[in-house]
Amino acid sequence: MKPKHWLVFITLGAIWSSSFLWIKIGVQDIGPMALTAFRMLFGAVTAFAIGVYQKVEWPRDLRTWIIFGILGPTSLAIPVFLISWGEQTIDSAVASILNATVPLFTIVIAHFMLHDDKMTVQKVAGLLIGFAGVVVLMSKDLLSSAHSSIIGQAAVILASLFYGGSSVFARKLTQHVDGTVRGAMPLITSALFMWAVAPFFEKPFEFPSLSITWVALLWLGVLGSGLAVLMLWYLIHEVGPTRASLVTYLFPVGGVILGVFFLGERLSWQLVAGSVLIAASLAVVNWKPAQKSQANETSLKEAQTVK
Repeated sequence: MKPKHWLVFITLGAIWSSSFLWIKIGVQDIGPMALTAFRMLFGAVTAFAIGVYQKVEWPRDLRTWIIFGILGPTSLAIPVFLISWGEQTIDSAVASILNATVPLFTIVIAHFMLHDDKMTVQKVAGLLIGFAGVVVLMSKDLLSSAHSSIIGQAAVILASLFYGGSSVFARKLTQHVDGTVRGAMPLITSALFMWAVAPFFEKPFEFPSLSITWVALLWLGVLGSGLAVLMLWYLIHEVGPTRASLVTYLFPVGGVILGVFFLGERLSWQLVAGSVLIAASLAVVNWKPAQKSQANETSLKEAQTVK
């Protein structure tokens, strides 16, 4: 990845590191569908405002709207709901580990669906090293979470499958769409989807009663969805869904670091060892010999010239 890609990648990881914490706070006050509906609404408004400011051209053809009408719920609304629902019965640490399976699902699906994101020994090794890092990093919290619900865990794993599959199809089906629109459209269709179904399927559909819940929703919506989704879809199309999905390995790192600095938690060996493994995984997956890297850049430029 180029420096600009790393900047977006690290910023995205930093924003999403606290998402599981804010979700845990939110579902103490409102239901998971209400949380998802508000999050998608705030995210859609944010992304749409950015698009209006940039004066982007919104899609007018029915085919593109149908694509995003499917990708919106499957890439955002449904997995966000599943994680929010799962966190009612599992700890955020467990959710972080289970969500780290996203790259493992992504690499398998991308191998069969994309010609430029194939499974290699190098990629598989990097992903497994990173997943091991996440497990080591969260092992202390994992041991204290034995009471977690199996159904809640299954919900988060299913969410990871949705994330992995939808990112691959996003890369495959939305190349013709402007960068900002790629991120804004799924949020818009997700918001429409959630506000159409949530009031009917979650009864009572409650508005937040606590100020901290509104803070959580604004954080999750404006930063965790509006800005973050724009960055994620940028990475999906720039570096491929497998590399983009590696950002999930940064979530636990950021969460534990926040605990050390702001909650006075001890700097443990798990944090050091897990972080080293995750950094190693990023290096392994993104390492390219100089000659091969130059050849890939040349072929990419030739392909763009042909287009």
